[in-house]
Amino acid sequence: MAVGIYMDVHIPRAITNGLRLRGVDVLTAQEDKTITLTDTELLNRATELERVLFSQDDDLLAEAHLRLNAGIQFAGVIYSHQLSSPIGRCIEDLEIIAKALEPHEIANRIEFIPF
Repeated sequence: MAVGIYMDVHIPRAITNGLRLRGVDVLTAQEDKTITLTDTELLNRATELERVLFSQDDDLLAEAHLRLNAGIQFAGVIYSHQLSSPIGRCIEDLEIIAKALEPHEIANRIEFIPF
């Protein structure tokens, strides 16, 4: 089973489109009508849907670290700094994660891209 990706509200649409062209299961916060949720709520929602959350938001990264340190379960977070990840590279790295890992292999983890 491939990993489904949940896109934070600020992720460029080109990344979502590129992943879909490659057959990756992607759901955006906009499509899920969760654009007004806090970082905590957004991570809860992604976990509820059993999707790893992709974000470029430092505050969301901090929330994931808090959960990791507190032993609070979450579906996983993939983080990329906005300035260090060209769109094409994000698409390539996210595709690898989505197609190579099982959901339980990324749960309760924070992955940083680019690799």
